[in-house]
Amino acid sequence: MNTVIFRTLAPTVVAIMLVFSAYVCLRGHNEPGGGFIGGLIGAAAIAVFALASDVRAVRRALRVDPLAIAGFGVVLAGSSGLLSLFTGSPFMTSIWIELGAGQGALALSTPLFFDLGVYCTVFGTLSCVALLLLDGEREEEA
Repeated sequence: MNTVIFRTLAPTVVAIMLVFSAYVCLRGHNEPGGGFIGGLIGAAAIAVFALASDVRAVRRALRVDPLAIAGFGVVLAGSSGLLSLFTGSPFMTSIWIELGAGQGALALSTPLFFDLGVYCTVFGTLSCVALLLLDGEREEEA
């Protein structure tokens, strides 16, 4: 599956998949989508990139070990739930903060950080699995 057409189109397809992955993650708390689905799409993009090039090239492009991304996601998701305990609320109660005023106000919330944590966890774990499987597949072919 290492054709010239696939190797040529893969970077464009991967870029589109990663942008769509971020879009699905960020819109997901109030509409369908979220961190899990976004992470799946992002990990699929990494697998496509690895199929088109080489696992070593993908690891260089990521710059961070996928398991470190997954660990960061677990810490982020867990800490977003712990923040509610400081307000005297039950675990995982949503906290909203408005930055700015008027039309340009930016609303930050603990569900957003939870979704980002889930995204990082799913993305890192499945990317690691895909890279390990594809690396083993390449060794068997050689």
